[in-house]
Amino acid sequence: MTEKEIRCLVREYAPEELPSGLKAIVDKAKEMTSTSYAPYSRFRVGAAILLESGEIVGGSNQENAAFPATMCAERSAAFWAGANRPGVAFRKIAIAAATDEGFQQQPISPCGTCRQALLEYEKRFGPIEVVLYGAARIFVVPSVSDLMPLSFTEF
Repeated sequence: MTEKEIRCLVREYAPEELPSGLKAIVDKAKEMTSTSYAPYSRFRVGAAILLESGEIVGGSNQENAAFPATMCAERSAAFWAGANRPGVAFRKIAIAAATDEGFQQQPISPCGTCRQALLEYEKRFGPIEVVLYGAARIFVVPSVSDLMPLSFTEF
C-alpha cells in the first residue's frame, strides 16, 4: 500500500487586504447576488468570471421547484461566457453568497457539479484562479483543479 497526501494552497485575505487586481471581480460577484432567483432556499449566489480579454461576465443561481433543474451561479456565468465568448480563456472566477441578513461571513465554495464543469474550461484554457468571498475573509485558490484533485477525466 502507498499512502499519499493531497494538499491545496489557499491564500486568505481580510477584505481590506484584497489585492486591487481582484477587487473588480469580487465586486461583480457580489453584485450578481442581486440577480439571483432563489425563492426556495433564499440563498443568493453570484459568480463573476474574468476573461482573458479583460471582460468580466457574471451569473447567478436560478432555482426551480424541481431542484435538479436549478442552475448554480458558477455554471450560469461559465456557460454564458462559453456560448457568447467562444474560445476566450477564463482567467479567474469569484463567488459570493448572500441571504436576507446580508453577505455570508465565511467564503463559500462551488458544488461538485460546478467544479467539474469549470474543470472543462480549465482543461481547455489553463488554470483558473478561484476567489471565494466572505465578508469576514476571502480565500484565493490557484486553480479549480486544486479544489477537486481527484476529478473525473475523460477515459
